[in-house]
Amino acid sequence: MFGAYQAGVWKALEDVFRPDIVIGASAGALNAWAIAGGCSGDGLIRTWLDPAAALPMRLRLWQGPWRGLLDARALEEGVRRMVAEFQPRQEIGIAVVELPGLRRRLFRGAEIGPEHLLASCAVPCGFPPRWIGGKLCADGGLLGALPLWAASEMGANGVVAVDVLAVPPSPMLRYGVRMLQALAPRAPDLPGDVDYIAISPNVRLGTLRDTTLWSRANVERWIELGRRDAEKQLPAVIRLFSTRDG
Repeated sequence: MFGAYQAGVWKALEDVFRPDIVIGASAGALNAWAIAGGCSGDGLIRTWLDPAAALPMRLRLWQGPWRGLLDARALEEGVRRMVAEFQPRQEIGIAVVELPGLRRRLFRGAEIGPEHLLASCAVPCGFPPRWIGGKLCADGGLLGALPLWAASEMGANGVVAVDVLAVPPSPMLRYGVRMLQALAPRAPDLPGDVDYIAISPNVRLGTLRDTTLWSRANVERWIELGRRDAEKQLPAVIRLFSTRDG
């Protein structure tokens, strides 16, 4: 649910610049697909404020870690509607993590379909991972919410990075991600000549429980926080991309 913060960020940025590349991981993959397909900030905000956003969070009986605790049918239906409604107008990259080897993988452009978006959203023990090309693929944010490695791989020369988990909802999550990062192959760094601007909350957005429960009050708060945080960075965004473009 923290992906609602990104909708507020996009509302603030959309009139300032149009990215050449949009990259997303986990819930950010859905936002990335919509933005690359021309979705406005208001349109993205309406999606997160719709109570239907709660449907993918319905619990079901535990059927093991490979099936997950959440009923994936509503998410699958929503993703397929989104893919039918929006088609990318610019380069797009979707990050996933292959299991069990914890290898980061990037899907690009025309190769991306509903299964790739579902895989990137497949939080372990929440939604089931997806088989893609003979590989089991799961949550693109499993090894960190900010896939700068993917921006490097796609040749970005300037990056606006939106990190909704800059302040994790719990120490357990922070330590878990660090342990997985220690076990995974090292991600490539951004080249030294690539500048990036970070937009992130300086407070914890909520608890782990808040990540799985739709609340209009929370969504509105996160959207507004994302908009305000992005507006603070508007001068830097304008400077960066006017320099890169000129």
